[in-house]
This record gives sequence, structure tokens and C-alpha cells, in this order.
Amino acid sequence: MGSIFLGIISGLIFGLISVIIMLPMKFEDKRTAIIGSFINRFTIGFLISVTVLPMYGWTKGVLIGLLISLPDALITKAYLPIIVLGVIGGAIIGGFIG
Repeated sequence: MGSIFLGIISGLIFGLISVIIMLPMKFEDKRTAIIGSFINRFTIGFLISVTVLPMYGWTKGVLIGLLISLPDALITKAYLPIIVLGVIGGAIIGGFIG
């Protein structure tokens, strides 16, 4: 399976998991929050698959998950849930793909 196709699949799965987690939460603009979360998590899944770094799969996933999650965590000030989900999801995807 090609890395781009694998990245799209892993990004879609991680994005959908993030959306499912967010559905019961309350937000001022829920639609925008869910779309932003989906795009963020899709990007993590996609980049882990297509990025070449000199490190083992799960560590690459942790690094990419952390770096992509940081801006959203800083903007929303919801550091723990955003960073933890990004790092754990990144590690899982990186381990699976790596």
C-alpha cells in the first residue's frame, strides 16, 4: 500500500475518532471546532505516513503529533487533552505505519 494512500486512511480514521470524542462537548461554534479538530488529526495521520525522518515509527509519530497539536493547544488553552490525544494518536499511527 502506498504511503499517500496509507496516510489518507490513517488521517481519516484519526480525524473521525477526534470528531466522535468531541460530539458530546459544548462549544461556542461547535461546527468550526469539529472541522478544525478533524483537519488537525487528519494532518497528523497523513504526515506520519509521508514524512521521512531518521527515527523509529512511533517516535516519529510522537514528534509529529506534538508539533501539529501545539498550535491548537496554545490557541484554545486546552493543553492537556489536545496534546495528549495528538501524541498518543501519533504514537499509535507511527507504530502501525513504522
